[in-house]
Amino acid sequence: MSAQASEFDPGTAPAALRPMREDDLEVVHAIEIRAYEFPWTPGIFRDCLRADYPAWVLSEGERIIGYFLMSVAAGEAHVLNVCVAPEAHGHGYGRKLLRALVHIARGRGAERVFLEVRPSNSGAIALYHNEGFNEIGRRPRYYPARGGREDALVMAIELFPEE
Repeated sequence: MSAQASEFDPGTAPAALRPMREDDLEVVHAIEIRAYEFPWTPGIFRDCLRADYPAWVLSEGERIIGYFLMSVAAGEAHVLNVCVAPEAHGHGYGRKLLRALVHIARGRGAERVFLEVRPSNSGAIALYHNEGFNEIGRRPRYYPARGGREDALVMAIELFPEE
């Protein structure tokens, strides 16, 4: 089910969310490798699924184009990974994934959602701010980077009860 960047055609079918399954991991990992210089291993994804972390994929037709994983405990959700295939950027899929993640976190009793993001990832930071996240701190040397480590901005959003 691998596809080249040129094969992506937004609008072939409405984007749909569903829970991630172990048989999705090959495609999810292939996206991860294309999207990140320091990708997760297949084992990390498998461990998250086996730990029953909320993990969802976003697909267009039969093709997975994005995913997210988070942990939820003690009234807090922590975003572990949100990713859209590079060839599918710019179509609002990251926003759709983030909104679904927040909705699911709220449904599981989370009162706030935390995440880390690279300061160099200006597009993600803008999306998070636009969706109501605020910067609350910094984790020095959190991410691997070429020639060393990169800090992480810590962001959070309070989830107020829906009316």
